[in-house]
Amino acid sequence: MAVSMREVDPVFQGAGQKDGLEIWRIEKLQAVPVPKESYGKFFTGDSYIVLKTTALKNGSFRHDIHYWLGKDTSQDEAGTAAIKTVELDAALGGRAVQYREIQGNETEKFLSYFKPCIIPEEGGVASGFRHTEVNEREHKTRLFVCRGKHTVHVKEVPFARASLNHDDIFILDTKSKIFQFNGSNSSIQERAKALEVVQHLKDTNHEGKCEVAAVEDGKLMADADAGEFWGLFGGFAPLPRKTFSELNGKDSTSTSKLLCVNKGQFAPIDCEILKRELLDSTKCYLLDCGSEIYVWMGRETTLEERKRGGSAAEELLREGNRQKSHIIRLMEGFETVTFKSKFDKWPKKADAVVSDESRGKVAALLKRQGFNFKDPAKAAPVKQEPQPQIDCTGNLQVWRVNGSDKTFLSFSEQCKFYSGDCYIFQYTYPGYIGDECLIGTWFGKKSVQEERSAAISLADKMIESLKFQAVLVRIYEGKEPTEFFPIFQNLVIYKGGTSTGYKKFVSENGIEDDTYSENGVALFRVQGSGPENMQAIQVDTAAPSLNSSYCYILHDGDTVFTWIGNLSSSMDQELAERQLDVIKPNLQSRMLKEGSEYDQFWKLLGVKSEYGSQKIVRDQESDPHLFACTFTKGVLKVREIFNFTQDDLMTEDIFILDCHSCVFVWVGQHVDTKIRAQALNIGEKFLDLDILMENVSRETPLYVINEGSEPQYFTRFFSWDSAKSIMHGNSFERRLSLVKDGVKPRADKPKRRSTTSTHTGRSSVPDKSQRSRSMSFSPDRIRVRGRSPAFNALAANFENPNARNLSTPPPVVRKQVPKPVSSDSSKPPPRTASIAAISASFERPKATLIPKSIKASPDASKPQIEANKPTLETNAKEINPTKDSQIATPTVEEDVKESQAECQAGLPIYPYDSLRTSSTNIPTDIDVTKREIYLSSSEFREKFGMTKEAFGKLPRWKQNRLKIALQLF
Repeated sequence: MAVSMREVDPVFQGAGQKDGLEIWRIEKLQAVPVPKESYGKFFTGDSYIVLKTTALKNGSFRHDIHYWLGKDTSQDEAGTAAIKTVELDAALGGRAVQYREIQGNETEKFLSYFKPCIIPEEGGVASGFRHTEVNEREHKTRLFVCRGKHTVHVKEVPFARASLNHDDIFILDTKSKIFQFNGSNSSIQERAKALEVVQHLKDTNHEGKCEVAAVEDGKLMADADAGEFWGLFGGFAPLPRKTFSELNGKDSTSTSKLLCVNKGQFAPIDCEILKRELLDSTKCYLLDCGSEIYVWMGRETTLEERKRGGSAAEELLREGNRQKSHIIRLMEGFETVTFKSKFDKWPKKADAVVSDESRGKVAALLKRQGFNFKDPAKAAPVKQEPQPQIDCTGNLQVWRVNGSDKTFLSFSEQCKFYSGDCYIFQYTYPGYIGDECLIGTWFGKKSVQEERSAAISLADKMIESLKFQAVLVRIYEGKEPTEFFPIFQNLVIYKGGTSTGYKKFVSENGIEDDTYSENGVALFRVQGSGPENMQAIQVDTAAPSLNSSYCYILHDGDTVFTWIGNLSSSMDQELAERQLDVIKPNLQSRMLKEGSEYDQFWKLLGVKSEYGSQKIVRDQESDPHLFACTFTKGVLKVREIFNFTQDDLMTEDIFILDCHSCVFVWVGQHVDTKIRAQALNIGEKFLDLDILMENVSRETPLYVINEGSEPQYFTRFFSWDSAKSIMHGNSFERRLSLVKDGVKPRADKPKRRSTTSTHTGRSSVPDKSQRSRSMSFSPDRIRVRGRSPAFNALAANFENPNARNLSTPPPVVRKQVPKPVSSDSSKPPPRTASIAAISASFERPKATLIPKSIKASPDASKPQIEANKPTLETNAKEINPTKDSQIATPTVEEDVKESQAECQAGLPIYPYDSLRTSSTNIPTDIDVTKREIYLSSSEFREKFGMTKEAFGKLPRWKQNRLKIALQLF
């Protein structure tokens, strides 16, 4: 049925076309726009319409309309606000959810728009029904009661002792001082939230210059602030206990009742179970849930019928004397999650497509009436954050779970996973302030439950040994988050398994062991976004496994094919060539383009058949939702925090951030130890609840983040201040220090500590290049883990150019140019040819393309090997301390020794000004990368504040920061 648009108010033209708030006030029964500078200021004698437009990641808009009714507003103004809200919804295409807000009983969603609170003023706009004036010339002492742990409800109460009680927070705003009285039964979180109101009053009424005092219920005259507070009430006297409980207008009923609206009259529908099939698109319905009444409007209903539905809901509240209950009106196809949860198995359908059409009708109507109404607009798709949100120059350690133990994997094996196994990895990388650590578990699709449980237990012990300063993540195969792949960079996932648990499971259940064999037939799909994010995944060796959007590697022993899909990109083809170096090194592959395959190729795949062409779509990140959690006796209860900020994260609580593609469990520092240990379990229960009804997978990546160790891929959802997460004290103490003095309290500990693993002999301290902040991840910088310039220089001595893949550029080794020194300077000890070649490789400029892994060949030049044999053997022992060619990283002690040697070298001395980067007369016979060693001892101490020997003992990154600060570079 067509929607009539003749009565849509032209004042709503252009509404809802950009992200943010829009507010109208009812004046003389008309909607009048409120100036933006007056947003958040409400009068008790007025009615308002508030539109919140939110731009979603998918490029669409979400609209929420609230009509707010002051306690002294007239019945006519309240009715006009309700009608105008329906008209605004029609102008927006019927897509908005509409809320009725009563002063003193507003929804948390509405209050979140005006953080920290709203404090309505007495009075209202001049009208035929009411005229009130407010005298704002002099300050008036006022007493407010604050309620709410996550969202603050503020209400003015009489300035009298009888208004105080033990359960709530009270704020007394005097001319020179603001007092916060904390009832003895109030929680720390409530007290901290109330301080946000104190800060608001201090800034609004006192220009941020008045004193603030906290008064604890039960403290008598011994406290000066308490004595002054009670003196304003005529002296101290015990408070009576609360004898009644305010329901705050929220009635509770055991069951929900469904009523049908017909010509403004409502009649109950007899049903035992609420089902979606009961709702007819040509009618309006009321769902009475006690504290809320939902008005459901079918998309085929007229505008007049929708207005009658809202009036029927108002009548239902009047009959039941429930004036403070909420009325929520919603359109078919745009139901809220809470509304859907009232029904049994609400079916998941495609979103309604009538909104733009209806909105277009409004635009055409208003244009005919002479108004310049803009055409329906869509939000620009929100740009995704650059991925990955993690530095990929860190240090990686990997263990495979065997039964109840774990086995450390060498460098050459740490990027090779099996679907039947479970793995634990520890990744240490440079963070914003210091080193950050990520400990994760990866479960293959065919891994056994016993080893999954063992992996979680072992990972928990690792987290505990690091004093909960690391992030824990649980990952399932096929559901890896965006931060996972850059850590491993060239990951290969094989079929089958090698752990004892998997072998035992196969043996006991008589299942065929399909573990990958190098000499057998195997097919790999290659995917990724670049050299730092590429994967080769073994799939079924059959034609249906192919996809025109990817490249594949097929091998039968030493016979190798590279299949290029017609829809694949040049990058996909490059990644396939690179993955060949991992899967089948030293072998040449025959390239086959889709449509020109050999018969041998199809013979290996079995029977030629149809296959797909669409890219595999991973779970996309959606708009984040924050939930506060309570976990008692194994039962999880959550409460959504709307329009959240970092200040909503209370150190005494656990919060869950749901982004659909991954879920973060944030644990405050003051959470009970027993509850902290259940953090992962809480996250799994949250996935089971599926709060947002998005059919979220139970295998969604799950992070556990402890306060003070928040990584960038978590903090990017907030306007984050790292200092707040490491403050001393509970939530109330932290906020009180800020409100009183405006000074942040001292921190318990530094933001990060360098993390050293105690589980193996391998140090987790990154090498010098990895510690450098200048080498943080950048899309323009290409690097392959472990293949350092030194490694390439060594391998070049063994390489046979004829055995290399044509797509792999040979490593370039430049000759080292001796540093010119003056005749009176002492010469450094001579270096061997191999060490000189290695050093030169560090000094050469970065190449635009990185070489792939080097293939050793038995046909390499023998004379060259013989000439360098003693040196190469020595270097090999330093670089490859294990049989598996694990590359060891230089330690901090090596940096110190090197720096001390540099500082003690007998080199010429130059003035400081001639060594600065801005100098026009820089000496030509110096090493410009180490200018500090050419300073005299006295000038060195003057500029750096320390001796050369003390400078040499600093870590390399601290030395670099000092140099940059003094402009030596």
